This record gives sequence, C-alpha cells and structure tokens, in this order.
Amino acid sequence: MDQSILMKDFWYDLAPERIAQYPLAERDQSRLLVFKNGVIEHKLFTQVTEFLPSQSTLFFNDTRVIPARLFFQKETGAIIEIFLLNPISPSSLVQQAMETTSGSQWHCTIGNLKRWPEKTTLTTKSGDIKIQASLINREQGIVEFSWQPDSKTFAEVISQIGVTPLPPYLNRKAERGDKDTYQTVYSHHEGAVAAPTAGLHFTSRMLDELKSKGHSIEFLTLHVSAGTFQPVKAENAADHTMHKEQIIITKKNIEALLSAKSIMAVGTTSLRTLESLYWYGVKLMQRTDLSFQIFQEDPYRLPTHYTKQQALERVLQVMEANDNDHLTGETSIFIMPGYSLKLVDGLITNFHQPGSTLILLVAAFVGPDWRKIYQQALENNYRFLSYGDSSLLFRN
Repeated sequence: MDQSILMKDFWYDLAPERIAQYPLAERDQSRLLVFKNGVIEHKLFTQVTEFLPSQSTLFFNDTRVIPARLFFQKETGAIIEIFLLNPISPSSLVQQAMETTSGSQWHCTIGNLKRWPEKTTLTTKSGDIKIQASLINREQGIVEFSWQPDSKTFAEVISQIGVTPLPPYLNRKAERGDKDTYQTVYSHHEGAVAAPTAGLHFTSRMLDELKSKGHSIEFLTLHVSAGTFQPVKAENAADHTMHKEQIIITKKNIEALLSAKSIMAVGTTSLRTLESLYWYGVKLMQRTDLSFQIFQEDPYRLPTHYTKQQALERVLQVMEANDNDHLTGETSIFIMPGYSLKLVDGLITNFHQPGSTLILLVAAFVGPDWRKIYQQALENNYRFLSYGDSSLLFRN
C-alpha cells in the first residue's frame, strides 16, 4: 500500500465512563445517530426503519459467539486460562471444528502460560463432561483438547464449560446475563469470539417490521476473531497487519446483491464480507481456480474498473460451474481512507475505539466527517463500544 495514513489523525479522547459496561434492558431502546448528506440527527434505534431507503436489502452477520474462554486449575491452585482463537484440526473451518466429537487442536492465547509445564495435561469438569487440554506447541499456542463423553460435540462441551469472551475494554468478568445479551437474536453459526455488535440492537419484532415495510433481509457469516480488538501499533496504518477471519456467503446472498436497490450492511463485519466478495469477483476475472481468500493489500493492487455487476456475476458463474451453493473463505481486507466502497451504500454500526481499524473503516465510509460524528456522539452522551448506542451512516 503506497500511502501514509497517520494513526494519530484517527484518535479521539474516550473517557472510561463513556464505555457502556452493560446493555440496556431492552435491546432496541438504544439511541441512534443518523448521518446523511453531512447532516446529523439524533433518534432512537426503533426509528431506524424511517431512515432506510425504500426496498433496502439489509445484510446481517449471523455468526454466533462461542464461550471461548476456558479455565483450568492445577493441583497447585494456579489458574490457566485458554482463549480459543481458531481451529487447526480436524478442520480449520470453525463450524466443522465445532461439530467434531473426536478431539481437536486450536490456536489459543494462554494466560499464566509460564505455570503450565510441558507434558502436563490440564483437566476440568462440569456435570457429566470432562475436558482435557495438552500443550502441543508453546511458542505458537497450539492446544489439543479431548473430552468425555465422546458423544458430545466440541460445541456442546464448551457450551457447558466455557465462559463468554467479553471485550477486554469492559474490564469485568462475564456474568450469566452476558450469555444472552452478548449474542444477536438471529445468531446461528457458531464460531465467533466477539459479537457483531451492530446487530445487538435488533429484536425479532424489528426484523418483522423491516419485512413488513418492504425491506429484504439477508444473512451471511463472518466469524469475528479476537483480532478485531488488536490495537494498531504502527504509526502509519498501512504498516499494520490485519487479522484473518472466516466468511461464508451463499448463492442467494449474491443474487440478492445483484437485484438490490440499496445495500445496507448491519455492522462492519457484514461490510467487510460484502466488499471482500467484490474483490473475489475481480480475482476470478483473471483465474477461475482461485480459492476465496482476500488479503489486506488486494483492494490496493487489483484492477478497480470492474463494476459491481461484473464482479458478482463472475462469482456466480464460477459457483454454478462448480455446482456450489455457498462459498467459504477467509478475508483480511483492510478498509481505510483511500478505499473506494464497491457494494455498500449504508452502514449500521456502534461507536468504536479510538485509533482502531474500525475507526479507519468508518473514516473510509463517510470521509473526514467521521470526526464530526464522533464529536456529536460525545457531546450528546452516547454510550460507546460493544454494549453502547448505534449509528446509521450513509456514504457521502
């Protein structure tokens, strides 16, 4: 990437008391900042349908947060925390790894690693379930898990033993209520270690209201990884290494994109998935045997003259030729100022951390007005980050 984007230009002061520690009692009662054509309005989230273009198509990320924090206590009393990041075997695909009953290996971050000697197996129990963890590779954080009864899937095991992985900036332990509130009402495919928080505001009633007002709803999947909280340590954003995340898109999603009048992304994860799909279409213009993998530099080195229609139709052609009804891939797309949006017209999203990759994405979407938006949110006492308030942003 041949550009210099100084991270100091994407910083704002966020006092700790502005970070929402808990969700509201009613999901859809959060506040909503609407930004369109340079104008800002302050509303309630229940009014979001009033501002959507007629017959919009909304894309929701239906990933489901897994209880990715596992705690093991040694005989000495030392607590070892294992945080699941991504699976290695029997499959690197999250959903398949969650369904296995035969043991699995995962990349993990490990708290108190120095207290876990080589060749020591950790064990913990809950009810009729016992799970064992063995350290396979200390440097890479690779842990092998086995469990009894082996009729249980890995998803069932960690559902009983694991803890909800709250964002580190909440600085509190997960509570019983978080198991439900840190999950969208439409979550389906297990595999995320962080919630797609823009969707936390939606209730089943609001989804029904969207349909009744002539809008279309589509579900795609991006399994949010812990990398979403990774700080940008480089002075120049272009020097930052983006994390990879697994994505799943259906043939129906692509057909909906081709016929959509207005494309609205519910959350930055949905936006990143949709924009990644465009670049996959561009790649398939050159070679049809390429796997669905988008690298962070792709949007800044690939040809940009293909239309949305051309790119999406190319993906469909290749899917039909291979008799596929869905695509599974990975993306580390990095959307920052200078990026030209290819598919998405509007974005529903929460308020993000200063100096983060998500602030860069918002700045790419609305331009320099991102600062005005965040200043207005601060001055009007909006609640920030995962359990905070929401915004509806339109491209300038």
